Amino acid sequence: MYSIETRALRHVFGSREGDVVAVAGVDLAVARGEIFGFLGPNGAGKTTTMRMLVTLLRPSGGSATVAGCDLARDPRTIRRRIGYVAQHGGADPAVTGRAELVHQGRAHRLARAAAGERAAELLARFELDDCADRPTGTWSGGQRRRLDLALAFVHRPALVFLDEPSTGLDPQSRARLWDEIRALRADGATVFLTTHYLDEADALCDRLAIIDHGRIVAEGGPDELKARLAGDAVIVGTDADPDPVRRLLADQPWVSAVAAVPEGVRVQVDRAGTALPAILRLLDEAGHPPTTLTLTRPSLDDVFLAETGRSLRDAA
Repeated sequence: MYSIETRALRHVFGSREGDVVAVAGVDLAVARGEIFGFLGPNGAGKTTTMRMLVTLLRPSGGSATVAGCDLARDPRTIRRRIGYVAQHGGADPAVTGRAELVHQGRAHRLARAAAGERAAELLARFELDDCADRPTGTWSGGQRRRLDLALAFVHRPALVFLDEPSTGLDPQSRARLWDEIRALRADGATVFLTTHYLDEADALCDRLAIIDHGRIVAEGGPDELKARLAGDAVIVGTDADPDPVRRLLADQPWVSAVAAVPEGVRVQVDRAGTALPAILRLLDEAGHPPTTLTLTRPSLDDVFLAETGRSLRDAA
């Protein structure tokens, strides 16, 4: 049984220069009780897809079922059944966290006493007791992000949408947020999250889809996607302009993919044992000796590179 199912879902933005296709026919099936990641660079269509699924944007075409309801016919019921955390949150900086949670509970038709009890329960669960009665504008970024999660979970939804949940957080706050997301799944909730962080997708997601230019280019579990890549990845370090190195290596028959990365150039090869001497010889003869050669295991970035011809880190 699926919490989310879409068929050829599309969204087109109109502008003076002409229509812009943000989502170009997305097919998704998200099972109940899993953490599903939507991975891609900024502008790829992640947030637009999510905004359609949470009923904030009307699709231009296609169909979807969300939390057991038809997206086009019953958006009101969908809004009652889901939780949603936007990229930048929604808490009023002048209002206390406790008051925000009580107000959210009342908006979901909880009695005042029940809303107060639920607020206290969530403040304890998300370890926000110490700051609960201070205006949220005085909270740290990690505390506000945990409050965003608590607000989305006031009415105990079976499906929670998280849009770039850890953007801007320090590593400690990010790790703590990941624990809370795993706890949501442990409670039986389905979590649909967008991210352009490779390590976040790898650490959290049971399955994920990679979107680029509004289209799904790969889908599966993180390990499954990485296992599809035959061969090895070699990072060629260079102090000079990486473009000549990238162009030179891209022309070799034993190279399956190549892209510039912050460290230099990433090269996908069939067998590193034979490729490493060939890379060294080729670059030395061309006058571009590498500063380092590093062999790496396939990563989600390598999956993105293989599917799109560019690095996700650079695209993001």
